Amino acid sequence: MFYWLLKWVFVGPVLKLVFRPQAEGAEHVPDEGAAILASNHLSYADWLFMPLTLARRVTFVAKAEYFTSPGIKGWFQKKFFSGAGQVPIDRSGASAAEGALKAAKKILGQGELFGIYPEGTRSHDGRLYRGKTGVARLALEMKVPVVPVAVVGTDVVAPPGKKFGSFTRPLVRFGAPLDFSRYEGLENDRFILRSITDEIMYEIMRLSGQEYVDLYATQAKALDKEAAAARKAAAQADPAPAPAPGDTEAA
Repeated sequence: MFYWLLKWVFVGPVLKLVFRPQAEGAEHVPDEGAAILASNHLSYADWLFMPLTLARRVTFVAKAEYFTSPGIKGWFQKKFFSGAGQVPIDRSGASAAEGALKAAKKILGQGELFGIYPEGTRSHDGRLYRGKTGVARLALEMKVPVVPVAVVGTDVVAPPGKKFGSFTRPLVRFGAPLDFSRYEGLENDRFILRSITDEIMYEIMRLSGQEYVDLYATQAKALDKEAAAARKAAAQADPAPAPAPGDTEAA
């Protein structure tokens, strides 16, 4: 009940009034029955705008800290995230991926829509990164279609590292459902899982227009941090020489 109050009364109308999000291809999302909505991930605002464009409920997994923080703030945070269609998952251990899959299977087993970001984390530079194969395993084991989704403009509304950026009209674009029933029984074949995941990521790339990088987003972030640190160290070790007194050419 709280989910629908947030969507149709408290939060949804405000977001629609202020940002006027647009949707394309929403007819590709089934009116009933289980399906996976596999989306790119540009901003923390993605999970707000994508479900807002659909009449059906969409459930995501969220880090457990949103549900376990102490005090009054923690209580309101837990109520908000659970009411907004999030289910907790502990991402600190090695079994985090299995925990997410278990939660997803429960949601899909109830005939609902499950939202997932195959990249595993937000893109730090607007590019689309290699997908993790959990989405493929989930589609095969639960025998459900995958609807590719592209969210565009949310990184303008809420850029990485900032709570708010600038106003724009986010666009949510849904692609035709992908049916992988031809691979039934092969959910343990890592080559099949990679092939399926790459097909999903290709469709997301086509819908979003993003540049694709065949590298996991976490690896790309780490490499960019290393490169930035190296540039900073080089600049500190070799500062530009100060102009000599009377050096008219430098002036």
